[in-house]
Amino acid sequence: MNESINWKNALPVFLKGAAMGIAEVIPGVSGGTIAFISGIYERLLRAIKAFGPEAIQGFRQGGVRGFWGSIDGNFLLALLSGMAGGLIFGVFAVTWILDNYPVLIWAFFFGLILSSVWFVGKQIKKWNWTTILALALGTAVAFYITVANPGHGNEALWFVFVCGMLAICALMLPGISGSFILLLLGMYTYIVPTVKQALLTFDSASLTILAVFAAGAIIGLAGFSRILTWTFKHYHDFTMALMTGFMLGSLNKIWPWRNVLEYRTNSKGEQIPFLEKSVWPAQYDGETFLFWGIVMIFVGFAAVFFLEKFAGNNETRHE
Repeated sequence: MNESINWKNALPVFLKGAAMGIAEVIPGVSGGTIAFISGIYERLLRAIKAFGPEAIQGFRQGGVRGFWGSIDGNFLLALLSGMAGGLIFGVFAVTWILDNYPVLIWAFFFGLILSSVWFVGKQIKKWNWTTILALALGTAVAFYITVANPGHGNEALWFVFVCGMLAICALMLPGISGSFILLLLGMYTYIVPTVKQALLTFDSASLTILAVFAAGAIIGLAGFSRILTWTFKHYHDFTMALMTGFMLGSLNKIWPWRNVLEYRTNSKGEQIPFLEKSVWPAQYDGETFLFWGIVMIFVGFAAVFFLEKFAGNNETRHE
């Protein structure tokens, strides 16, 4: 049974949504991971899945109030408002931090994901050969994604729509970042600046691209949420092991010290990293910030324990 959301407990949900939004701006960091460790993951899936027959039935039985209750509307409103704020903050502030202090922010998220591997893995009730296989499979898939060569992108609207579908599916999987999927597709440096331009100038071309991307995300969200809800219900441990593997395999992408092997020119003529390689701090080409990098890894690691302790909506408490 889900805890009702009112003005008193909406703030924690809003903040969790904001953290998810910020995470999604950073390639390699998944908003799904934040949802998982903050205890709202399965509740979010149930709320999204309710858009359909359940919502229609709720409307027939109770009108607008019934519809709102069937989709857990107060929860979604608080969460999505936070995500919107987090995305806007991330597009402007986090991208600046990535440009100026990349080691520190990557170190924080490395510690966060490393700790999340333990947190999610401990929720597996029974280890056997199927869960071990799922863990290995998830790790291999996520690691391959981190070392795959990014594509060159395609600015056609149909491809923007497909990117929206794929990015939202990745958002819902801990350890696989929607932003990183866009990076692999060669669309990160096209979509993110377009979103920024649409928010600042309301340019019609940018707004069109944003609308098409959002439409793809909505379609992908509606379908994939049903798949995940079904797997959690029927294959809980297997799904948890798979997601633990996703996070474990993604650590390579968010290692704080990575040298750029190759640059590419984006649509605005700017030079951006294309291929990167994880190295030891002594081999890092830039300023290592070794002490503060290690500190931020521990801060990120500790943040998961804080989130676990104060997660007021942990899905295991609502079963």
